[in-house]
Amino acid sequence: MFKSYSMELAGRTLTVEIGRVAAQANGAALMHYGDTVVLATATASDKPREGIDFFPLSVEYEEKMYAVGKIPGGFTRREGKASENATLTSRVIDRPMRPLFPKDYRNDVTLDNLVLCVDPDCSPELTAMLGASIATTISDIPFDGPISSTQIGLIDGELIVNPTSAQRKVSELALTVASTREKVIMIEAGAKEVPEEKMLEAIFQAHEINKEVIAFIDTIVAECGRPKHEYTHCDTPDELWEDMVSFVTPEAMEGAVFTDDKQTREENIRQIKEKLTARYEEEHADWLPLIDEAVYKFQKKTVRKMILQDHKRPDGRAITQIRPLAAEIDLLPRTHGSAMFTRGQTQILNICTLAPLSDAQRLDGLDENETSKRYMHHYNFPSYSVGETKPSRGPGRREIGHGALAERALLPVLPSAEEFPYAIRTVSETLESNGSTSQASVCSSSMSLMAAGVPVKAAVAGISCGLVTGDTDEDYIVLTDIQGLEDFFGDMDFKVAGTHKGITAIQMDIKIHGLTDRIIREAISRTREARLYILDEVMAKAIAEPRKEVSKYAPKIEQIMIDPTKIGDVVGKQGKVINKIIEETGVQIDIEEDGSVSVCGTDKEMIEKAIDIIRRIVTDVEVGQVLTGRVVRIMNFGAFVELAPNKDGMVHISKLAKKRVEKVEDVVNIGDEVTVKVIEIDKMGRINLSIKDVEA
Repeated sequence: MFKSYSMELAGRTLTVEIGRVAAQANGAALMHYGDTVVLATATASDKPREGIDFFPLSVEYEEKMYAVGKIPGGFTRREGKASENATLTSRVIDRPMRPLFPKDYRNDVTLDNLVLCVDPDCSPELTAMLGASIATTISDIPFDGPISSTQIGLIDGELIVNPTSAQRKVSELALTVASTREKVIMIEAGAKEVPEEKMLEAIFQAHEINKEVIAFIDTIVAECGRPKHEYTHCDTPDELWEDMVSFVTPEAMEGAVFTDDKQTREENIRQIKEKLTARYEEEHADWLPLIDEAVYKFQKKTVRKMILQDHKRPDGRAITQIRPLAAEIDLLPRTHGSAMFTRGQTQILNICTLAPLSDAQRLDGLDENETSKRYMHHYNFPSYSVGETKPSRGPGRREIGHGALAERALLPVLPSAEEFPYAIRTVSETLESNGSTSQASVCSSSMSLMAAGVPVKAAVAGISCGLVTGDTDEDYIVLTDIQGLEDFFGDMDFKVAGTHKGITAIQMDIKIHGLTDRIIREAISRTREARLYILDEVMAKAIAEPRKEVSKYAPKIEQIMIDPTKIGDVVGKQGKVINKIIEETGVQIDIEEDGSVSVCGTDKEMIEKAIDIIRRIVTDVEVGQVLTGRVVRIMNFGAFVELAPNKDGMVHISKLAKKRVEKVEDVVNIGDEVTVKVIEIDKMGRINLSIKDVEA
């Protein structure tokens, strides 16, 4: 039966239609927010997937170009692989949803969000997040929802709920907060150095809005919700668990995981698994496939008990202590900029490349505000960084997400294109990984940019905090700078990047059903302390400020402004004029519609020569001007001098020299550079020049 529900949300109408479409999915909601329309569906397999020890959740966010009245580019004229925005949106939907499914659920679940129509003032990403929550909550799929999501902007000190397209363009903050009824479950933010207190205010305001939306969703679930289906529970058999714990012993497991060296820990665990395999291969062969998951569970219980009860971290650090840090620059002699940042067994090498603005990335997406990207940060995670071997298949969702997080953290401190007319790419190569490589990427990228001579407004550093919780909201411990083991077995990965002045990016993942206000405040405070230490005591000692000039191997770019009506003169018919300048000087020339001209090259003299030619093309010749040109044609009555492409003047034979000239070639030849004075421009626009009157 078709039912429709509506509420007012930030001055726009949110409408949810149930039972109108997609009846064969386990749950479906046709979402309308303003004129934005998204179909959200939740579907689960009938049976669990065999041979896995994880919950197989897939989240899709499908951008269709018809939603904004466009036909896709390319030869096929249809959508190809997911855009970066679609990938990042899928991750943002996944992060708050995943913790609310049962941990031992092994049925395949797909949350599909199809963008059908876009109103620029009503975010399709936000609409999809709400739709995914509603579709799953009303379905028969086991899920401890609903959740709600709210976006917050900041303009002139005022917090804006679910900002419009125009507001997003000028906002100092792009914050998305997801919540359950009681707690915050996900935070994603990009900010222009927003102070911690203002960020906290924004987070908690979003949480209050989320509570209102959840109350609305509850009315839908009360009428349309289906009973949750039973499923096959996957857990370690009690008999196996008891035998393993008594055989291995908690003390031995604690000794195995208590080391600051990842390889040593992994070898210790491998030996424990070998002993268990030998113990069970004859009498309990049916337990052999369960050993990996059982040992994982044993490790997790051991690590959590050590941290929460004993305040003892696996690598011996204090709760607020950061791993050993190191920073250096200029590792690569001929790249435009390079830097390496090391935190314990996490190591990132970042390389910065500068290029003309024409090399900026063009974007073909649904957001009218995002048509190009001048700064690109890419993150790579090869298998050797974690001591494994597998072929590279290009960046996956994790790599794209980590790259985007570092990019978002650094964007607020970059100079404008007018201040620094370059396209900029930084690439973070993960050389070693044991926790929080994304935030190490922020640190290394910041130093790499400064080493390349990019005049950033401030250095940016990033750090991550973890969490281990007990049986009550008050029983928890926040960990500064989590390593991989603490991330795997802990409850939170709270990443914060920023400058001395404030926060530039946040990404929070959790595995529990939300965080209290107190935990959020403590995590924000801890990351600030750690960030300032990294900025002052580590990064500043490697490079304190941007270099005054770009590398000698980087292209040099000069910008001038010309009258836009003269652009055609510079380009010439079929590009002949501009191509001739490029051929003659070896530079690259980019012209924008507003008349800004960027001239890029490695030879400064050639750049200046190209600019001089362009200026001569766009400057109207006036009587009395003294100019330099090249002799391009000789007649018996005089010589023709090219003042600029397609702009010639004639020096009559009588004007070649102060004395009488019998033959033009006695004074000038084709190809000679000569200085001339404009003595007349006739009614036909012909330019008459003189050499002999230059000094007169």
